Formats: sequence, C-alpha cells, structure tokens
Amino acid sequence: MSGFRIVSRTRKASAQQIAAYQDLPVANISDAMQRLTAGGANLRPYHAGGYMAGAALTVKCRPGDNLLVHYALNIAEPGDVIVVDAGGDVTNAIVGELMLTYAAKKRIAGVVINGAVRDSLSIRNNALPVYAAGITHRGPYKDGPGEVNVPISLNGMVIEAGDLIVGDDDGVLCVPFDHIDEIHELASARHSGEIAKLQAIAEGRNKRDWVEKKLRELGCEFPS
Repeated sequence: MSGFRIVSRTRKASAQQIAAYQDLPVANISDAMQRLTAGGANLRPYHAGGYMAGAALTVKCRPGDNLLVHYALNIAEPGDVIVVDAGGDVTNAIVGELMLTYAAKKRIAGVVINGAVRDSLSIRNNALPVYAAGITHRGPYKDGPGEVNVPISLNGMVIEAGDLIVGDDDGVLCVPFDHIDEIHELASARHSGEIAKLQAIAEGRNKRDWVEKKLRELGCEFPS
C-alpha cells in the first residue's frame, strides 16, 4: 500500500566510498556540487562532534510518529545513516536516548531527523552523529503510516535509499549514488586548493586583485 510500505534497498554506497569521504569538509563537497543542494539550515548537529558519512536508509513518517523509524532501526546495517522525513514538525520527538543508544550499539553511522529529538543532554554527551530540526520533551506516537527506503526530500534535498550522506558542523548533505566517485574527486581537489590558499595567507602570499577585477567586469563604478 502506497504510504504504508517497506521497500527493499537495491544499492548503497560502498564501505570504500564512505571511507574516502571521511573528514572531507561538507562545504567542499557542497561546492563541488555547485552549491545547489542542502538539507536546510535548520538541520543542526546535536551530538558531541565528529564527522558523519554513511549509506542512506530512508524513512518517511507522519509528523510525530516513529513506528516506521523503529522498523528502520531493526533492519539498519553497520555504517548506515538513518534519514527521516518527519515533515519538519517539532511538536513531538521522533527519537531519544533509548533508540539512539541502540543505534550506536548497532554501529549506525548517524541519524538525521527532519523533525525533533529529545534527551538532548544524552545526545550532546555522545559521539553518535545526530542531526535534527529541533528539540522537545514530548514523545512520539507509534501508529503509522509511513514508508521505508523510498525517495524523500528534506527541505528540497532529494535523498534515495543507498545515497551517501555526509555531515559535519556545517550541516548535512546528500551525494547521489551515481555521482559519489565524481563528486569525491572534485571535492578533494577543492579541499587541496583551500589548504594551499590557507598556506599562502599564512605566508603573506595571497593576492586580492581579483576582487576589483571582478567588480569592473560587472560594471561597478569606482571613484575617479
């Protein structure tokens, strides 16, 4: 039944692909993707800190209801990132300490909730990456409906089961499955370029004449 179903995940980012992205800044990955996609500024990290990278296990649920999230947790594999579209509603928490402790025990790579979480002190004191749209003490319902491993959208960022999900202090980003290797190559080049620029700044070798050149190309008027 559409709207209340479990779908099999037929492909997923490999362990080698996931490892290649570890510690690659999300900002560099975003630049490599032309800065056109993002999970939204409201998806913030609530954990103690650290990088997140893993294969998406997607969940679409009714706002405030986590029955299908429980099922996703049951079938999740080590290295997966459980990504939940709960409509962005923060009235009721979708996950809390109990579910997240179990996720960590299963070596889940992270949890992303477009909705609310609770037990924030526990989340903040643990390393399991948790991103969410907000915090509330009010718990969830368990009535359904919902879907697992279907395409979802978080604030315009489309995620399919098996896509690569990355996250750091700047937020969350989805790298489409078919472009994982291509984007990694581009993002790595950008990261290397930024390291070189930082070194140039430290040594006083950075040049800023490009700013005025760009302004003149765009027709900006300067004092005579």
